[in-house]
Amino acid sequence: MNVSELVAGLRSGDRRAVARLISLVEDGAPEASDAIREVYPLTGHASTVGITGAPGAGKSTLIDGLIARIRAADLTVGVIAVDPTSPFSGGALLGDRVRMGSHALDDGVFIRSMATRGHLGGLSLAAPEAMRVLEAAGSNFVIVETVGVGQSEVEVARQADTTIVVLAPGMGDAIQAAKAGILEVADVYCVNKSDKDGTNEVARDLRSMLEMGPGRDASWTPPVVVTSAVEATGLDELWEAVRLHETHLRSEGRLEARRRERFSFEIREIVGERLKAHLEEVAGPHVLEQLTDEVLERKLDPYSAAQSLLERFGLRA
Repeated sequence: MNVSELVAGLRSGDRRAVARLISLVEDGAPEASDAIREVYPLTGHASTVGITGAPGAGKSTLIDGLIARIRAADLTVGVIAVDPTSPFSGGALLGDRVRMGSHALDDGVFIRSMATRGHLGGLSLAAPEAMRVLEAAGSNFVIVETVGVGQSEVEVARQADTTIVVLAPGMGDAIQAAKAGILEVADVYCVNKSDKDGTNEVARDLRSMLEMGPGRDASWTPPVVVTSAVEATGLDELWEAVRLHETHLRSEGRLEARRRERFSFEIREIVGERLKAHLEEVAGPHVLEQLTDEVLERKLDPYSAAQSLLERFGLRA
């Protein structure tokens, strides 16, 4: 099937067509740009939620609970679960899909695992396009879960309208999470595994930090929701917090401003990737190897080497 046929299948609700379109953008196929060009006019209606946090915090089980509440509201949902890359196949390890298996037969739910492919930010570069495919397929909510590598997860915030940061007792306190840089991107904090000792202390530390100053949005104070995904407690409150933030964004043009920032960043990222690929393709490996040798021999510094390469194309650093 060509791209037009796949998009036609997406419009008619063919889940196989949706899966194949996501595969196109995930694999970086030549047809990926054409696919996004055709599905993009079908987007813009869905609410997007990013969920991040350290491995083992219970993100996937929380998403399973959120899916149930989204479906109870008669809304459809698509999930992109960004998994670690398998060292053998290069694909996703699929652990997240196993935890969300209770929704596997629900036509109103589409769950797709994607591999990080070594992308340290926790999001594969294809995730935004995959989210658009799910939105074009009719999802009212699109959730993206990151692998939670413990580094700055600002990429989640850039790709989602609402970002939930999940913490759990016994996995490092809120101060350590702040050092990792993930707290500053939160619209909602979730302290999960409340059945374990230390939950109240983590929640208290978060609330104390919130009193120190505004976070991502000066007009919004992120709520701290305590949950236990295993015992299914606090999930209604978490869902309510997501909906409240959605309402907040849709007032006074905040949602448009956030999406404008997102698109601006994404355009620059695409241009940067295309320029880098073009420079490497046109210059060829020999020029790059020669410049690398000169830097290694201290004949050039890295900035001068980059300038030399750019000047071959009439560009300046």
